[in-house]
Amino acid sequence: MSEPDWNHIRAFLATAETGSLSAAARQLNLTQPTLSRQVAALERDLGVLLFERLGRSLALTEAGHDLLHHGRQMSEGASALSLAASGKVQSIEGKVRITASDVMSAFVLPPVLQQLRQRAPRLTIDVVAANDIRDLMRREADIAIRHVRPEQPELIARLVQEATAHFYAAPSYLSRRGRPTTKAELSKHDFVNFGDVARSIDFLAPLGIQLTPENFPIGSNSGLAAWELVRQGFGIGPMADDVVEQSGGVEKLFPEQPPITFPVWLTTHRELHTSRRIRLVFDLLAEFFNAK
Repeated sequence: MSEPDWNHIRAFLATAETGSLSAAARQLNLTQPTLSRQVAALERDLGVLLFERLGRSLALTEAGHDLLHHGRQMSEGASALSLAASGKVQSIEGKVRITASDVMSAFVLPPVLQQLRQRAPRLTIDVVAANDIRDLMRREADIAIRHVRPEQPELIARLVQEATAHFYAAPSYLSRRGRPTTKAELSKHDFVNFGDVARSIDFLAPLGIQLTPENFPIGSNSGLAAWELVRQGFGIGPMADDVVEQSGGVEKLFPEQPPITFPVWLTTHRELHTSRRIRLVFDLLAEFFNAK
């Protein structure tokens, strides 16, 4: 039996997790024929059949199920090795991946990234603009900026800001539909959906705003697209005040009422926090949000 190639094991794991060669190829940034060859090579090296085709999808064979656990252990070990090595790097150069929502990436982060470019010009910054929670454990990002505190003990998190938000609408929308003067009147207005109508309704209910799915005639899972719909007059939307300062084009509703507040958490892996480049970026981001 040949010693299996790690790239072939990664292809096997991605295919098992996604259930298709095309999805696995996209995940690993490979062509589908290349990934298919890698899976076939692993089957040849191990002398077992790992997948069987069921219609247009793939299913693990019994041997594939048995080997999946061991493959995942190898993946976790490789990630731990990479994390430990990254933590030992003490030069202020190389790549640092920061993940934040697409709205924050576009409107909030640019000023601090300018500071970072001046402070450490040899660093390469990769901003992963994503509204899902990226997995720091798998090195999909080095630093995450999120509104929920992570629970994994391997991660360290710092509360860097209690941000504020209000309801906003475009002048064109308010001219057409009128300006609500009480929260009760909001039930008669259109809202822009920022990805999950049910979560939006549940979030607004404790604020005394009773809405139904009919109040959300349009929206997007892209925060940037949804916010542009608000700015273009499609409906009302809650938004962080610092985003509005940068984007404009809207009017604040109920300015006399207390703002909506939400936390901003800065998170990284404990191993990475010993790296000078990660520590520099982490501390600069913390300083930036603390000053806001």
